[in-house]
Amino acid sequence: MSTDRPVVVYGATGYTGRLVIEYLREYQLPFIAAGRDADRIRAVVDAVPGIDTVPHDVVAVDHTVESLSAAFDGAQVVCNTVGPFAELGHEVAEACLATGAHYLDTTGEQNWVIAARDRWGAKFDDAGLLLSPGIAQMYTTGEIAAQIALEQPGLDSLDILVLWKGFPTYASTQTIFTNLLEPAHYLEANQLVPWEVAGGTELQVPGQHELALSLPWGGTSHPVWFQQDHRVANCRVQGGLFDRNLMNGIIQMAAAVGTEISKLPPEEQGPALKAEADKMQSGMPPRENQRVNRSLDSVHATGPLGRAHVLIRGACNYKQTGLMQAYGAYRLVHGAPLQTGFASGCQAFGHRELLGELQSFGLAAAPEITRV
Repeated sequence: MSTDRPVVVYGATGYTGRLVIEYLREYQLPFIAAGRDADRIRAVVDAVPGIDTVPHDVVAVDHTVESLSAAFDGAQVVCNTVGPFAELGHEVAEACLATGAHYLDTTGEQNWVIAARDRWGAKFDDAGLLLSPGIAQMYTTGEIAAQIALEQPGLDSLDILVLWKGFPTYASTQTIFTNLLEPAHYLEANQLVPWEVAGGTELQVPGQHELALSLPWGGTSHPVWFQQDHRVANCRVQGGLFDRNLMNGIIQMAAAVGTEISKLPPEEQGPALKAEADKMQSGMPPRENQRVNRSLDSVHATGPLGRAHVLIRGACNYKQTGLMQAYGAYRLVHGAPLQTGFASGCQAFGHRELLGELQSFGLAAAPEITRV
C-alpha cells in the first residue's frame, strides 16, 4: 500500500537514525521509521520528545529490493543509515529508483561513493532523482569549508583536515574497520590515486599547540565529489579524533589489517574485522553534549597565485549529521535539488544554505576565513 509519508528513515534504531528522526520533527516532516524490528523501532521513536506532533509510521522490512520497494512506495525521500553501505547500499538505491524516491545516506566508505556514482548516478539523473551518499559531518561540513574557500577564483588544490571529539558509534566503528580493507584514494591531476600511508600522521591543529594524529580515513568522499568539479585538480583529506588514545587504537588496527587480517581468506576477513571492531565499540555511545563534543573542519586551498584557509568550528558531529539529513529531506520534499543524479550535499543544496542551517541550530560557528 502506498504511503502518504514523504520521508523514510531506513535504519531508524541506530544512533544516527534516531537523530534524523528528531530533526525531522523539528522540520515538521511526516515520516516512516523503517528497519528489521518493528517493536524496537517503535520504542526508539516513542522516546523522542514531542514525536506525537508529527505524523509517522513504523514499518518492518527485510533487506531485499522487493521489501524495501514496498516500504518506499509513495515516499519522496529515503534517508539511509544502514551500512556497511558497499555491502548493503545497492538494494536501497535500486528500491529508491524503482519507487521514484531521492536517496540520501551517511556513508563514510569511499568505495561505496565510487560504486554508487558509477552504477546508479546516470540512472538517477535520467529519472530526475538525487543520489547523494555521504551527507554527514565528517564529509559535508568539510565540503562546506572547501566550497567557501573555492569562492576565491584561481584555487585548484584542497588540503582538508577533519577532527572531532567523541566516541564512534557502532555503525561508525564498523565503517572505520571496513575501510581498512579497501584502498583509499586522493585526487591528483583529476585522477584518483591510492594513498600510501604507513601508520598515522601528525598534523597541526589550528588554534592549539598540540598536534593531532590523523589517517586518510578511507580517502573520504571529498576526492570523489571534487573529481567532477572543474575548479579542482587536487584534493587530499586527513581525519581523526581529538582523543589520541582512540586514534592510537585505530592506527594499531590498521597495522594489524596489513600484517594479519589481509592475509586471511576473503570470506574470513569481514568476520575478523567485525570481531575487532566489536572490541572497540559494541554498544550505544552516550548522547552528545554540546559543551563537550566538538568538531573542527580546516581547509587550505591553494593555486598558482593565491591561497585561502577556511576553518569551521562545530559541536556534536552526529547531531550535525542528523540535521543535514533532515534538512536535505525537507528541501527535496518542498522543491527540486540544484542537481540531480550523483551529487554531494553542497552540490545538491548549496554550501551556504547548509551552513546556515547548522548555524541556526547552534551546531557551527561562523567560518574563520583567511585569503591571500
